[in-house]
Amino acid sequence: MKKRSLLIAVGSIVFVIIASLALVSQNTKKESAGKRAFPQHTVYQAGTIKPDNLSQKAMDDAVANYYKTWKNEYLKQPADKNDEYYIFYNDKGYAEPKNAVTVSEAHGYGMMVTAIMAGSKDKQYFDGLYRFYKAHRSDNDPSLMAWQQVKDKSGKIINTPGDADSATDGDMDIAYSLLLADRQWGSEGDIDYLARAKDIMDAIMSNEINRSQSLIKLGDWAEDEDEVYGQSTRSSDFLLNHLKSFEEATGNHEWKGVTDKAYAIIHSIYKEKSGNTGLMPDFIVQSKGEYQPAQADFLEGENDGNYSWNSSRTPWRYTLDYLLTGDERALPQLKRMNDWIKEETDGNPENIQSGYTLSGKALEEGNSTSFVAPFMASAMVDSSNQQWINQLWNRTIQEQDDDDYFANTIKLQTMIVVSGNWWAP
Repeated sequence: MKKRSLLIAVGSIVFVIIASLALVSQNTKKESAGKRAFPQHTVYQAGTIKPDNLSQKAMDDAVANYYKTWKNEYLKQPADKNDEYYIFYNDKGYAEPKNAVTVSEAHGYGMMVTAIMAGSKDKQYFDGLYRFYKAHRSDNDPSLMAWQQVKDKSGKIINTPGDADSATDGDMDIAYSLLLADRQWGSEGDIDYLARAKDIMDAIMSNEINRSQSLIKLGDWAEDEDEVYGQSTRSSDFLLNHLKSFEEATGNHEWKGVTDKAYAIIHSIYKEKSGNTGLMPDFIVQSKGEYQPAQADFLEGENDGNYSWNSSRTPWRYTLDYLLTGDERALPQLKRMNDWIKEETDGNPENIQSGYTLSGKALEEGNSTSFVAPFMASAMVDSSNQQWINQLWNRTIQEQDDDDYFANTIKLQTMIVVSGNWWAP
């Protein structure tokens, strides 16, 4: 009898321990997931649209499933660092040098996406991405990230030798991601997300903005006094909602000047160079006090002054600010762009080509998702695009053999936006 009572007592204790451990595990999962974890179903500007040929749940499921696919493909760990993560961007071997593994642009995308999704393991991924960023600093300012990393002969990931300066868009995305992380998980843990975001924002303002002109520069390597690169910019670096978030987070009203200057340049290019298409060039330079598309081979190649692989992101990047704030300064251009591309392609997303001149002539054949997906975001601004956005969603979610890290990462982010799940910190 005593033996049986003892067994019952022991069993009860074991049960309590197991239940407690389960509760701890459950609470840990709850704590790891963000306060605004996906899906959020953000209320965008009145009059904007989403695809209506599938349910909200179906869109959410498509995003969640593709996020898993994207992580499996691109989220990696250095062999010698089990507490770091990076986004592998050289999956097709296009990058130079051949041993390149990532860039700050990819890293910023990864940090934003994991902070927006904020599932049970995403804080671990985000913090690991943060540690990788901190381990690969620009030579010019430790709060900025060196633009590219490679594997050395021993397999260790290092900054590209002799080229460890920054690229502005990557730093801006990293700063924005830390503001998102502060909203998701708070800043009381091992990483003070808000304080670190402010560090980066201050470094961007000091090193990547020509403050006398409120102009976003190409990176921390471009000196203000340089009459060429200190006076030039990249249209896809006009991260308009980022700039507004930076102003709110820091209280530094210089950011408003940068926002206003970016919108003024966008309008100037549209008015003077792309009134029929609304397209933006990859790079923009100053000439006699005016902003102009860059000449061929200004920095990256023959299409530096055309709507090419950099500016392909602008329909998505510019639209996001309108969706979240209602700022209409780029709205006429976005509408013109959508009207033009629908007419140019006869309403068939399969006919979108991989780049155009600002007047609308196709540069090269191809139907890369890098060019398709951003138009899906810009189609949201006008209800007359309903059939068009439905078709763009159907095309965007298709797997394409030639889609690489760049195309697939833009695809994921635009899917989050178009499904109604992006929000501002």
